[in-house]
Amino acid sequence: MQMSLMRASPTRPLPLRGVSAGPTARELRLDFFRGLALIFIFLDHIPSNQLNWLTIRNFGFSDATEIFIFISGYAAMVAYGGAMRRSGFVVACMRILRRCWQIYAAHIFLFMIFTAQIAYVAATFHNPMFAEEMNITRIFAEPHIVLTQALLLRFMPTNMDVLPLYIVLLAAFPAVLFGMKKNRGLTLVVSFALYLAARQFGWNLGAYPDRQWFFNPFTWQLLFVIGAACGRSHGTGERFLPEWCWLSPLAAAYLLFAFLIVLTWHLPELGRHVPDFLTRAIYPIDKTGLHPLRLVHFLALAWLTVRFVPGDAPFLSWRLVRPVMLCGRQSLHVFCAGIFLAFVAHFVLQEVDGHLPMQILVSLGGIALMTALAYLLTWYKTAEQERGKTVAAG
Repeated sequence: MQMSLMRASPTRPLPLRGVSAGPTARELRLDFFRGLALIFIFLDHIPSNQLNWLTIRNFGFSDATEIFIFISGYAAMVAYGGAMRRSGFVVACMRILRRCWQIYAAHIFLFMIFTAQIAYVAATFHNPMFAEEMNITRIFAEPHIVLTQALLLRFMPTNMDVLPLYIVLLAAFPAVLFGMKKNRGLTLVVSFALYLAARQFGWNLGAYPDRQWFFNPFTWQLLFVIGAACGRSHGTGERFLPEWCWLSPLAAAYLLFAFLIVLTWHLPELGRHVPDFLTRAIYPIDKTGLHPLRLVHFLALAWLTVRFVPGDAPFLSWRLVRPVMLCGRQSLHVFCAGIFLAFVAHFVLQEVDGHLPMQILVSLGGIALMTALAYLLTWYKTAEQERGKTVAAG
């Protein structure tokens, strides 16, 4: 989040800043936190794994999905907002649609590999639990219908809900891009109104056979649009967020409140200390509709991150952090690999050995493979760029 820590009067807006090299400058924090989100998502998708206690979902209402969607909105605004400035709105829209097609193709390819992987394991080890857990049992009874519904993004196995959400949000992004160009504040108001209406009236997209999308795009679009609103000021020095001195302690207090509530989920005996009126007021904290408590929790985290992690933070140049940042830069491929590897890890823990040493081994092994893929893709992209320069020079 490209935001400045420059001191100002309490009512003076806080500028969005990162690297001061202009709109095309790379914001290293985005790479780092998106890569970290991908690692957290991988760990969270492995059931019965003690290492997923390290992810943020155990310490508050939001989790890595919020990070991923927010940063995706920010990155989309930086990429396609820049394309619009350079080449016009129509060209930017065409690039958005091309990216939608790329993500759709990746999703369908992952769907085929993922379902084949689960079906093979379930049949080979005579364990239908895997097919039931991953919600693919219908594909055995009516493959022609299920495959058609999958192509229409109406049938999604467990853990494969994020990419369809991203496809829909990106497909609608031309409207957001146009709105941000004309009036950023009004665009945010419209987005917030859609969020409230969807929660109030239960708007969602249908999923086969008789379900709804796990991630409601009518509500999750708000987080994507907020990210885009922040991304509009990327590298421009434009002031967007107010610097209110009281907001940081308020955000910290809210994070503490969320942590204490989540603690009662893991230690039920503490639940009796939560007043009944508060329990009735906050539950259920649903993920499908992006419950306001989840949204505010993420925004509080984001605000404190912006305030206390500057764009030139020393840790961003550490060699130990570079693998995480490369995963963030190759997010689509790394995400798909993480979905595949999470099921492999789940299978190993169920059928081979589920003890803590194996949990650590499969978790670190999966992260290592995701990182290796990110390095390989980065190397290939660099080699292609160098080759292009050589051809152009020749």
